[in-house]
Amino acid sequence: MGGLVPRFIPGKKYTRPEIQRMVVRSAAATGGKWNTGVLKHDGEFFIFANVGTAGNTGHDYDNRWEGKRLRWYHQRRSHLALPRVRELLEQGRRIHVFWRTAKRSPFEYAGEATPLEKKDTTPVEILWSFNNSKPPPPTYLPTDAHQDLFIPPDDFNRLLTSIKSRKNLILQGPPGTGKTFIARRIAWCLIGHKDDDPIEMVQFHQSYAYEDFVEGFRPTETGGFTRKPGVFHRFCERARDNPETPHVFIIDEINRGNLSRIFGELLMLIEHDKRSEDYAVSLTYSEARFHVPENVHILGMMNTADRSLALVDYALRRRFAFETLEPAYGTDYGRTAFEKHLMARDAPANLARRITDRMAKLNEAIRDDKELGRGFQVGHSYFVPDDGDELSEDWYRRIVATQIAPLLREYWFDSPEDVEKEVDRLTDDA
Repeated sequence: MGGLVPRFIPGKKYTRPEIQRMVVRSAAATGGKWNTGVLKHDGEFFIFANVGTAGNTGHDYDNRWEGKRLRWYHQRRSHLALPRVRELLEQGRRIHVFWRTAKRSPFEYAGEATPLEKKDTTPVEILWSFNNSKPPPPTYLPTDAHQDLFIPPDDFNRLLTSIKSRKNLILQGPPGTGKTFIARRIAWCLIGHKDDDPIEMVQFHQSYAYEDFVEGFRPTETGGFTRKPGVFHRFCERARDNPETPHVFIIDEINRGNLSRIFGELLMLIEHDKRSEDYAVSLTYSEARFHVPENVHILGMMNTADRSLALVDYALRRRFAFETLEPAYGTDYGRTAFEKHLMARDAPANLARRITDRMAKLNEAIRDDKELGRGFQVGHSYFVPDDGDELSEDWYRRIVATQIAPLLREYWFDSPEDVEKEVDRLTDDA
């Protein structure tokens, strides 16, 4: 950046007073016009955008990211004929955009913006693009993912093949088998590098609906209603704008929601062989023609130990490939990889071996129980250490007492003596 404005760093966060002092070059400079959403200083514009949260006036303008572009709404009564709006949109004008997702938090600098699209609405709607020269991110290949995981490389490669061919994949497995961890690495491999922009993640629950997922009417502050696209609809539009980039939509607890109610007419559109305008259908509320782009992949996750979940809707099941993840203790490859991981974090070798041996025996008891079975085994993630953890006997006992034992009490709620027997086996001489 040239001129008088200092070099703000894209991706770095600044408070309003910091930005004002850097631009005005006065330690005493605070407040005033810098508390507004858009202002001009020395011929350059500064935009402060709240994304997904209301601004200082309490009004949520529905500003949102669409890939690497920002859809932004000017002040409430703005229109294209206003002199200040025409000035903002003048060719060659330098415009600095800062954004945040929580009120009173610092703003992240998005970069210098160029208006890519403008609409004469009230308020004025502008789509900003950013030309921040960043080095291309390093590639992320399956061989990189293999280093992070406790499943055999061939198994991970099969997961990739499944989602590439079917477009839709569900990872199912017991609690603690690393479903979320693996899902993100599948996404990065599809994209080709570590980039979270083409990734969206939601969690289904019993109250989740079509209106949240596809589109629906939402109340306005004036007492009326306005139609808004849902999270998956917006995601598909982002993917449509970047057709060369694979996009991955991750759904946690996919079988917790009423799937037919959530997906609606999209149950057909998500099929891998119906990703074209030839199969577009009219949406329920807007009646606009819509289809799911070819570059959208859906990656769902299911916890097989949740007794409250119903069977997956057959209509959805036949549209997804299903892959089952097992605890690392259950295979020779997983045991060896997990023990190496623990010892690399300075765990004593005998402690690492004790964890895999005793958890493998516990899972054997769970598999043999007719009321439980394979889907209720206990995964390895419980013993993946956090940063700063000291891997000791006390650390092991604490995890058993606060995480494993409560889970077993839920499993064997009618057999407390069995729970205590298994807990004693885990901690004996630990």
